Amino acid sequence: MLFEPSNPDQPVWDCALRLLSRRDHSRRELEQKLRQRQFDEDAIVRTLNKLEQQQWLQDARFAQVQVRQHIYKKHGPLRIRTELQHKGVAAEEIATALEQQDTDWFELARECYLGRFGEGPVTDFKERAKRMRYLQARGFAPDHIRYALESSKE
Repeated sequence: MLFEPSNPDQPVWDCALRLLSRRDHSRRELEQKLRQRQFDEDAIVRTLNKLEQQQWLQDARFAQVQVRQHIYKKHGPLRIRTELQHKGVAAEEIATALEQQDTDWFELARECYLGRFGEGPVTDFKERAKRMRYLQARGFAPDHIRYALESSKE
């Protein structure tokens, strides 16, 4: 056992483990959830540090899992990066996780586009703008969007 029953940090530890048993969290996410439960600030920090030492809480692993999940949902790199930054993951860890996936963002944008709109040329300006906004909201860069629109004409 990591903590003894008389340890005042035990309730924080138990809660953190319960949260981590459901899914991975970033350090910031877990810290916010523990604060919402109004645990002592020092106990939260000690618990998070201990979880990191035990390698049960790792932002790098969390980023890798999140990137895989977002790619599966056909989200682009801009959206993935923004969501991970919002969850408190460092920019270097985000970049590493994105590079490790070795994803062809152009083809992913094309797959996303074709899955939603199908093939064929778009002649109406409003319809083209709507389709571009769709891909932009999914987190694709302008080059990816242009590629998806152009390659779907074939």
